[in-house]
Amino acid sequence: MVLEGPVADAYLSQNEDMAYADVKFTDGAKQTAVAIEKNNPAFKAQINASIDEIKTKGLLADYQKKATELMFHEASFFEQYGSYFAKGTMYTVLLALIGVIFGSVLGSLLSLMKLAKTKLLRWPAAIYIEYVRGTPLLVQTFIVFFGGTALFGLELSAFVSSCIALSLNSAAYVAEIIRAGIMAVNKGQMESARSLGMSQGQSMRFIILPQAIKNILPALGNEFVTVIKESSVVSVIGVTELMFQTGVVQGASFKPFLPLIITSLIYFALTFTLSRLLGVAERRMQASD
Repeated sequence: MVLEGPVADAYLSQNEDMAYADVKFTDGAKQTAVAIEKNNPAFKAQINASIDEIKTKGLLADYQKKATELMFHEASFFEQYGSYFAKGTMYTVLLALIGVIFGSVLGSLLSLMKLAKTKLLRWPAAIYIEYVRGTPLLVQTFIVFFGGTALFGLELSAFVSSCIALSLNSAAYVAEIIRAGIMAVNKGQMESARSLGMSQGQSMRFIILPQAIKNILPALGNEFVTVIKESSVVSVIGVTELMFQTGVVQGASFKPFLPLIITSLIYFALTFTLSRLLGVAERRMQASD
């Protein structure tokens, strides 16, 4: 096989049955290339400066020794790759949290628009909700990631694009959950509030919504659980969440099955813990009944 010199030396140091082959390249050239972005002289200058420093100070031998030790370091699976799962879990929770928070804010607005008496507010909300619920999250993620640059010239990072896509997707489902919760409150509650002199907004804020929130809390919790699981989709655009890190570990460890099992257990731990916490909150809110 043909390998880079330092990598080949590392394998030779571990196996006496392997040796360099007496092979001559036809052009006599052996080169290493570094791919960099076009029209980026500052980055190119930094790379050249690093190469010059390595050659001048003779740092390559020490680098190669440390790299060889790391390549063949005997450690457990979790010692080697535990940090990957931890980082992926952190990004997954962060994505889900941002998606649910902003999705709840936008979803509340959409639900009130859909309950409005004027068609100018109802129709846009209804069209948005039906469109988002009728298209896959993967497509929506691609639309935000690529469309933000192509249509609006916005250089959105993969993480920001994912947060926006998850928030917009969650908003459509939250809007229907909140609308159903508001509709479930007895109409007499609104009539009583209005008869006491409250405005439409005050009645909704102080009388209807507090009762609706108690009714929709389980459904909102399920939406949070769903967002945690659906966030795995954004790995396709390079967000280093849990599924992306799982793929990295699979490639580095040559173990395709074990990383998936660990990832499934992490997802289960996240969703199970959240479900139990929401159950506690639900029981405390029902104590007044």
